[in-house]
Amino acid sequence: IQIEMPSTDFGRIAAQTAKQVILQKIRESEKDAVISEYNDKVGEIFTALMQRMQKGDVIFEIGKATAVMPQSEQISNEFYRLGERYKVLLKEIVDSQMVVSRVDPDFLIGLFKLEVPEIESGVVEIKGVAREAGSRSKMAVRSNQDGVDPIGSCVGQRGVRIANVMNELGE
Repeated sequence: IQIEMPSTDFGRIAAQTAKQVILQKIRESEKDAVISEYNDKVGEIFTALMQRMQKGDVIFEIGKATAVMPQSEQISNEFYRLGERYKVLLKEIVDSQMVVSRVDPDFLIGLFKLEVPEIESGVVEIKGVAREAGSRSKMAVRSNQDGVDPIGSCVGQRGVRIANVMNELGE
């Protein structure tokens, strides 16, 4: 956008201040665009890249956005390595800050939805979840279709499906 202004000579400080204000507004609009992209994806599981630790919180990168996992949302016996990829649940967005979790029971449900197509399609229904993050989890399932074993479909052939979920949880 070009706007012609009368040719008054701006000083160095005024030019620097104008530049800072413009850059700040651009950063704010980029951040708002990223947050609005993820607003409707709360409750979904994402693969996030671990960037750094900051005062006990873990900072992840999800696409172009950065997300924070506070200590209360971390699995207690889990060690996060720089540059590693982890699956995380987008728990909420607070003050334009994405908060992710690995201890939420919805994280377990999301992992099973990714791993077990019968849950995603609605043939197998999750009735309840109990979780002690890092040590053990329990889940109650039922089948909405005759001839479908809900436990067998969650465990998978030779335990493949449940093994993938357990490896991700570290339980």
